[in-house]
Amino acid sequence: VRLIIVSRASSREVDPSSGPRIQTYSRLCYNQQMDHTKALEFVDSWVTNWNTHNLDQLLSHFADDIVFTSPVAVQLLDDSDGIFRGKAALRDYWIEGLRRIPDLRFEVVGVYVGLDTLVINYRNQKGGLVNEVLIFNGSVVVRGHATYLDGDTNLSGATSC
Repeated sequence: VRLIIVSRASSREVDPSSGPRIQTYSRLCYNQQMDHTKALEFVDSWVTNWNTHNLDQLLSHFADDIVFTSPVAVQLLDDSDGIFRGKAALRDYWIEGLRRIPDLRFEVVGVYVGLDTLVINYRNQKGGLVNEVLIFNGSVVVRGHATYLDGDTNLSGATSC
């Protein structure tokens, strides 16, 4: 897992498994950033809960009034616009996704930390690269977006939910 730390002066790459390995990138201006330890703890819980299909624990990290978007949902659910409003709607979507993709499994490739924002870059069970963009209010996700490589959202090769 790569953790990309974004700060006011620069961003740097840290490999938590082999100690700090720092590489400076172009200057990015943010006033503050998420706590890196908490970000990694969240991602560890997120991927563990997805891989064990523990939706109750996964959803505990999301606000009751979460707004979540996914282009896969448009194909997966009849009459869906791909936007889920509220934890119950998101749960229903993920339950259907797991029903249709029972071997769903993720491997985290990179974690990008920003201002109240976390991007989880991962490979799914088919090897496809996906990014989940999560926006926080305190310790809970209030908005999320599943994003895919162009052409990677069809159900025959569905990448995630």
